[in-house]
Amino acid sequence: MASTTTPNNKKKALIAALAGSGMDDLNVMFLSFALSSIITDLGITGAQGGFISTITNIGMLLGGLVFGVLSDRKGNVKLFKWSILIFSLATAALFFVHSFFWICVLRFIAGVGAGGEYGIAMSIIAKVTPPEKLGVMSSWNGVAGQLGSIAAALLAGAMIPIFGWRGLFLFGLIPIGLVLWLHLSVDGDFELMASPEEIHREKPSLKELFKTKELTRTTLSLMFMTTVQIAGYFGLMNWLPSILQQRIGLSVTSSSLWMVVTIIGMSTGMLTFGRLLDKFGPRGIFTIFLIVSAASVFLFVYADSQLTLLFGGAFVGFFVNGMFPGYGVVVSQLYPSRIHSIANNAVLNVGRAVGGFSSLAIGFLMDHYSLLVVMGSLSILYLSSLVIMLTIPGLKKNAYPAVRTNATKA
Repeated sequence: MASTTTPNNKKKALIAALAGSGMDDLNVMFLSFALSSIITDLGITGAQGGFISTITNIGMLLGGLVFGVLSDRKGNVKLFKWSILIFSLATAALFFVHSFFWICVLRFIAGVGAGGEYGIAMSIIAKVTPPEKLGVMSSWNGVAGQLGSIAAALLAGAMIPIFGWRGLFLFGLIPIGLVLWLHLSVDGDFELMASPEEIHREKPSLKELFKTKELTRTTLSLMFMTTVQIAGYFGLMNWLPSILQQRIGLSVTSSSLWMVVTIIGMSTGMLTFGRLLDKFGPRGIFTIFLIVSAASVFLFVYADSQLTLLFGGAFVGFFVNGMFPGYGVVVSQLYPSRIHSIANNAVLNVGRAVGGFSSLAIGFLMDHYSLLVVMGSLSILYLSSLVIMLTIPGLKKNAYPAVRTNATKA
């Protein structure tokens, strides 16, 4: 570690990591709220509009892998700044484009930056937070992302009617203020990374995630779990509002209220999950949340009034997305600190890239089968994630505390 890891520097790095996660989601969600306007303005097809989202996810996967390696080799704070600058400038540059091709190029570049941010932020959080409080702090990181999504929705609602979708993307410059503050307020030689001796002995790389059979199984298991996590989230937030509008005549205003209540449920679930994880460890808490998630998404089919929909949305959101902070905690404690960024970015962004296709899968199921089949399929995914989670050796009751201590010291 560098000699300037003072409490003040650590606190500022922690604040920056949380703020960066919120701004990451802010920039990513701009596309969700502007996509229909982009399709209309440029006269592109729905399939082309969907490809813009897909190319963003591909950029996230590439950025997560590249920035993860560079961050663990060159320093978390330094690469954190670069990841934010890339997705901020690429997002703002959309103001100037007038073709589908350049939108795809810039969204890919923005995805590269956004994909790198999460793992670096989580690595910073893990390095400056006591192990017994990591669950709580990771949950606040997740809540910061939800606040970023809410801010994106508010800005889209206010700006698009006045300045159009291009004007909205100019607000992508906001995170540059965070980079300037971090650059000016944190000591120039402050860094968070493995010691130079350790890096020189063996440069951090992706292959370390698959170094042994046990590590390979752990890595693939966590990738499967995050894929289910992302698939469930997209299914909940992208499809359910439109399904509910068609099924019981829910108005657009009521759908917006449902999304707000669901996000509040998600944020509350994250904070609860983080505290329980710190107290009891991940295995039992993941088990409870995965079982309730499987049951609640299936039972949600039978909600038939606005009151039950609102309550059900908050309840499902609490469990379905409440688990999200747990993955960063588990990854940070099952792998040595020298590869935290690599592990976090690889696990989450593979989940993003694969789980992002859930929208297409759900659309296909909706075209050919009933809502019961759709929600039943999601339930099966959560139960599959539960089975996989129970096979991860490092999460067993007697193994986890030792793993946590060893990973922190590594």
